Amino acid sequence: MSISKSILPYIPQRAPFVMIDTLESCGETEASTTFEVKADNLFIENGRLREPALIENIAQTAAARMGYICQQEQQPVPVGFIGAVQNLKISNLPKIGDVLTTAITIKNQIFNATIIEGAISVKGEYIVSCEMKIFIS
Repeated sequence: MSISKSILPYIPQRAPFVMIDTLESCGETEASTTFEVKADNLFIENGRLREPALIENIAQTAAARMGYICQQEQQPVPVGFIGAVQNLKISNLPKIGDVLTTAITIKNQIFNATIIEGAISVKGEYIVSCEMKIFIS
């Protein structure tokens, strides 16, 4: 069961650059989201969702976690920036109609820098994983 089917209160991104649909879970060190790949997505090429959207999907999952926590504490939702992506592995590009399930885990947080591990699965099969450094402004 989703925490929220309306993701916009938790992330700074707006259409057409929103790459997550629902916040499924959110904890102190983890979060998960879902996203249905639609034909009108900016990053569709030959019926497949391209790599930049997958990276952004992981980053927005981390943003949704932070935004949800800030909303619970009645704080403004911060803006974050991807500082680095490491160990990126993409085994398959999702197709139109696929539903991505994305999970992130906080590995380290120092001042305004957060290091996360992210993974995307489709129908239980992991298709993307990476480590990402995100800076909060």
